Amino acid sequence: MTHAARPLWDVHVIEFARSRQQRMAGLIHGAPPDEVHDLPFSFVLARGADRIVLCDTGFMREGSGEAMSVKFDVPFWISPLRMLAEMGVEPDDVTDIVLSHAHFDHMGAIGKFPKAQLHIQKREILSWHEAIALPREFGFLTEIINPDDLRSAFDAAVEHRLNLLDGDVDDLLPGLHVRLGEGHTMGQQFTMLETARGRVVISGDCVYAHRNICGHDHSGIYVPLTNAIGSAWDQLKTIHRIRQAIQGDLDRLVILHDAERWKGWPVVKEVDGFRIVKAA
Repeated sequence: MTHAARPLWDVHVIEFARSRQQRMAGLIHGAPPDEVHDLPFSFVLARGADRIVLCDTGFMREGSGEAMSVKFDVPFWISPLRMLAEMGVEPDDVTDIVLSHAHFDHMGAIGKFPKAQLHIQKREILSWHEAIALPREFGFLTEIINPDDLRSAFDAAVEHRLNLLDGDVDDLLPGLHVRLGEGHTMGQQFTMLETARGRVVISGDCVYAHRNICGHDHSGIYVPLTNAIGSAWDQLKTIHRIRQAIQGDLDRLVILHDAERWKGWPVVKEVDGFRIVKAA
């Protein structure tokens, strides 16, 4: 298939939860200590040709998912399934899920999509199995991991629905590319989608805010995360790759935890205060 023949993706950001008074200094190195936000949580719905794709899934507030939402003080929540229904999408309609990484708020609903093919970096899955097996003194590494999510991923593997990626992939699906983005986790990836307005990048948690790329006060100096288990070295290299992918145009970057709630992009729907925003 030539580049000209690739389908263009229709992209929406779906907000489904917000944390309470999240300290930005706990996420971004050097953020003011008194800066707090009710930080949004989101995932992306991408539709193109005969595919309905989710970039991450959000999480369900049931069982261990409810315990995780309490642990991290995420009291404001609406079912990701309800938000998808607002867009005319039922769980069985979803053909593919591209997972940025394995933290509970990004893959905690994968069990609700029984027909979807899951795409995640092999390094991401295997690193968490290794980390969980470490002595309990290493628990800092895995505190945002819900083991039940890894069990759901294993169930998908048994059903031959788990696709383990090994680094960068062009055209994972036509017009959808993934790039390894280590730093926040050991095997995180970010997604690039070809759209009618050009290439759009879904950041996962490689960045939390524009200042990660622009620097504090637009200094131009990349800012690493404070919420990360990988090195600052890897984080900054990933941030640089993202800046290159968007060619410096921040309007092409979807930040899933954007404190400004995707300012300037059209709000398609708002359900009980949660937004669905058109990104492309």
